[in-house]
Amino acid sequence: MAMVTLDKQKTIDLRKKHVGPSCKVFFGHDPIKIVRAKGQYMYNEKDEKYLDCINNVAHVGHCHPDVVSAGAKQMELLNTNSRFLHDSLVLYAQRLQATLPEKLSVCYFVNSGSEANDLALRLAWQYTGHKGIITLENAYHGHVSSLIDISPYKFHQMAGAEPSQNVHVALSPDTYRGKYREDHPDPATAYAENVKEVIEKAHKKGHQIAAFIAESLQSCGGQVIPPMGYFQKVAQHVRNAGGIFIADEVQVGFGRVGTHFWGFQLQGEDFVPDIVTMGKPIGNGHPMSCVITSREIAESFVSSGMEYFNTFGGNPVSCAIGLAVLNVIEKEDLQGNALHVGGYLTQLLEDLKKRHPLVGDVRGRGLFVGLELVKNQSKRTPATAEAQDVIYRLKEQRILLSADGPHRNVLKFKPPMCFSREDAEFTVEKIDQILTDLENTLVLQRPEAGISETGHSKRKDASDENGLVHPPNGNSHMHTSTIPLSKKTKRN
Repeated sequence: MAMVTLDKQKTIDLRKKHVGPSCKVFFGHDPIKIVRAKGQYMYNEKDEKYLDCINNVAHVGHCHPDVVSAGAKQMELLNTNSRFLHDSLVLYAQRLQATLPEKLSVCYFVNSGSEANDLALRLAWQYTGHKGIITLENAYHGHVSSLIDISPYKFHQMAGAEPSQNVHVALSPDTYRGKYREDHPDPATAYAENVKEVIEKAHKKGHQIAAFIAESLQSCGGQVIPPMGYFQKVAQHVRNAGGIFIADEVQVGFGRVGTHFWGFQLQGEDFVPDIVTMGKPIGNGHPMSCVITSREIAESFVSSGMEYFNTFGGNPVSCAIGLAVLNVIEKEDLQGNALHVGGYLTQLLEDLKKRHPLVGDVRGRGLFVGLELVKNQSKRTPATAEAQDVIYRLKEQRILLSADGPHRNVLKFKPPMCFSREDAEFTVEKIDQILTDLENTLVLQRPEAGISETGHSKRKDASDENGLVHPPNGNSHMHTSTIPLSKKTKRN
């Protein structure tokens, strides 16, 4: 029996009635109803096509036929838990491990990036016997309780929130907006020294460090690319303190950075984390994830006496889908596509920067790119309202993009890996037009509430995890916008 397609308003009404109110949707004043998708495109109930620039879950493209077929065939044959022997589990584990350094050889299959990071913490606590976790400013590692505690991106949204006594926050290694910038002679060492200082302060309070955790490239924190050598120096300080290094690849792994299969490899061949977590793109939308670690750490987990079992983790269908994703990445050279198309996109955005005073910085690797908007290039004042305006105007052009970072002023590109040069040209052309319009209508800059000229503030707007602000009173513009109301583009 075919599924009934509801009227859009009926869908909205039922969602309001039956889905938790804190579960936000994109473009809250006029959400998009998506009924199908293919490749880098999504289609609404009117069959209108949207270019997806943000979906790093549909890694090899929405509804890729090879992935769909692999899942369907395995589902027809067998789906059970990992306590039964089945070849797809071990063959997939072997294939996945081959993409990583030899030291990282033991897999734990779970169902989401949050589960993966939560398990990584448990491994670190058991192996080291310590409880302290070092995380970064603006970091986001998942939605379960243990990860909210180590995600300043989340806990700073709660009034009066303070980190757990076992959580220690280090500076984000942001060389554009952070403490040590591009003009610093050695930002990698400077930011790593901050981690060492955090360790020393923790020790003075009687806390021991179990692990340092960081995304290999910080995503929700604003598409931040750590300076070369930073991870090596941090790992040395953390390991000297008896801790281990966890690399979170949930958002950036599987060839997205172009030159390498994993984001942490950008730091050089001499850097190998102790634990790597992965999710989102691993199953192209199918709920699966993985933790990979060393034999030594895995053996210590056994010594706790507690068996680890996950009902759905590593089931035959998930493994068949995961293997199909790896096959498509290789067959279609999607890592190469990320390198070439991502480089082309970055160059187009660099050209925008030369023409537009609203563009403060362009940064990224492969198809992981950020465009930071500022009101004043020398002061780097965040252009938060303008970034939100760009997003909503792009939606009218049927381009889906979002913004993130501590000030929600970084436009973030993380499209499916089949994103093309033509897609890049089309998107940047529309951004160019929108920025021109905004710059022509901007009034004299005025201070934004809660944001200093240096850009240091805690995020205070109500927004979802994907960076789209839900405007008050149904208006698609933030109330802090500097664009005259009479000249704003009309909204539905």
